[in-house]
Amino acid sequence: MTLDDLEILIQEGEGTTLEFKEKLSASFARELVALANAIGGKILLGVRDDGTLSGVEDSNNLRARIQDIARNCDPPVQVHAEPVGTVVTVHVRESASKPVQCSDGFFLRQGAVTQKLNRDEIRDMFRLEGTVRFDLAPCPRFKYPNDFDRGKFDTWLGLSGITGQPRVEDVLVNIGVAERANGTLLFRNAGVLFFAKNLRRFFPQAYITCLLARDTDKVHILDRKDFDGGIVADIEDALRFVERNTRTAYRIEGLRRKNIPEYPTNALREAITNAVMHRDWFIDGANVFVEIYADRVEVVSPGSLPRGLLLTDLGSKSIRRNALIADLLHHIDFIEKAGTGIRRIRNEARARGCPEPVFEVNGFFTATFRPNPEVRTSADIRSMYDITTEATTEATTEATRVVRLLQAISGEMTRQDLRNALGLKNDEHFRKAYLLPALQTGFIEMTIPDKPRSRYQRYRLTPKGHDSLWRIPESR
Repeated sequence: MTLDDLEILIQEGEGTTLEFKEKLSASFARELVALANAIGGKILLGVRDDGTLSGVEDSNNLRARIQDIARNCDPPVQVHAEPVGTVVTVHVRESASKPVQCSDGFFLRQGAVTQKLNRDEIRDMFRLEGTVRFDLAPCPRFKYPNDFDRGKFDTWLGLSGITGQPRVEDVLVNIGVAERANGTLLFRNAGVLFFAKNLRRFFPQAYITCLLARDTDKVHILDRKDFDGGIVADIEDALRFVERNTRTAYRIEGLRRKNIPEYPTNALREAITNAVMHRDWFIDGANVFVEIYADRVEVVSPGSLPRGLLLTDLGSKSIRRNALIADLLHHIDFIEKAGTGIRRIRNEARARGCPEPVFEVNGFFTATFRPNPEVRTSADIRSMYDITTEATTEATTEATRVVRLLQAISGEMTRQDLRNALGLKNDEHFRKAYLLPALQTGFIEMTIPDKPRSRYQRYRLTPKGHDSLWRIPESR
């Protein structure tokens, strides 16, 4: 390992295969068995948790202590210590005889955290010993550099924060998506998902389908797009599809106009990212769906919850089915890797005035989002506005009449003042066709609601009507 390799690793930060330790301490054995029980990795001695160098002195005594700790694990862990500058890199091999334990118990690496396994988790590890993990499995059909998309790699690298001009091959090996074998690079499936030129040639199920339905079912599909440009591009394209096909309201705050999306954008991004990251990639013929209906948006991912995780655990516990994919998304800030994705989705929906999303599992994992009621009201008003601007004769629909009434109100006005402002002569027609619909929809209110026939009665915009009026372009 070179100093350049070390710099890349430190910039990458702690993750599933990388741990920083300032010095050799009592917890070192836990980190060894945690990595050996996962997919192996590296421990950098002489690096603080924040990535700054503290340095350690390489010596025969230090290397002997490392080997003693590794041999005392059960079964022994294979390690190799290598000095790089003032840092000692301890390479830890994935164990072929899992689970591995130390004197403190059984541990497993999950993201950047070493977690102690409970009895059930230990039992599951015994039962699942030898299970192939999709994102870590090699993809022999992928030939580097012929099948490698340098543009996708450069995009990922730019988002990752890794600086300098590192060699492409070094970065690919250090982030775990490829390994050197017989003078070439052997890609893992995760690397193919992120950096392949023609992704579906290797994995036909690797795409996101977005569709727009006219009603609340799939009988009438207005638009459908399949995105298969790689994990990063697919997530972005799917989110843009939702933004393009859902509504946005406006609120005037001071002298500025604030956009209010119909659905919580950040929560949808998180849900789409989770759908790709946590999906069961072994299910052939199934892909991620993002479906927009008249009353909801659904994000559907193939596969049930990972073993050991219940629906009631969402928001408090996290088990990542595809740890390397999660690492790669974490490096570009698409996820936080703290097991809080579902909680953030719920919080974001509430903060944006939307109902809390509903999560369901039935062989597929589905997240259902409902719209912001305020935006829906605004959208209805703007639909009314569209009718008035397109009409070539005097408007006759109730929607058009309500819009005209809202545009005519100035402060508090009597019924006669409103009728005159609209240029209407028939008072009963005005009452039935204009006034009552506006009152019933909550866009206007009476100043004396307890005495509707009072000669002092006036009518004014409600907050709902006032906000909606600002969203009608002509009224500005």
